Amino acid sequence: MESSSANGLHLGDATKRVAQRMFVIVENRLQLLMAEAQEERERVLLAIWLALGAAAFGLLSGVALTVIIAVALWDHSPIIAMLVLTVLYAIAAVFFYGRLVRLQRNWQTLPGTLDQLKKDRECLEKTLI
Repeated sequence: MESSSANGLHLGDATKRVAQRMFVIVENRLQLLMAEAQEERERVLLAIWLALGAAAFGLLSGVALTVIIAVALWDHSPIIAMLVLTVLYAIAAVFFYGRLVRLQRNWQTLPGTLDQLKKDRECLEKTLI
């Protein structure tokens, strides 16, 4: 009788230790997730502010360039002036679209958390098998 109650105590203690470790692991992963979410939020806000600044000053420089080209080429031909402006704007649009596509392709959300969860899963698979 005593050996079965001793085994029950050992099993109960082992279960408590496993549960405590699982709670610690979950807590650590949640803290990592929170930290990465904060970093991601700051990065997105910075990107928004930089994009707004670039857009505002890009618009101002585009207006100035438009006026310069229109004034310089208007005497030769208004059509040539407008064609040059159209080509310049099309080149700029293609350039920015390419940069946007590259940014979206390389974007990773919460990479540290995902890597850590993969490691946890692999460790559990090794332990359970």
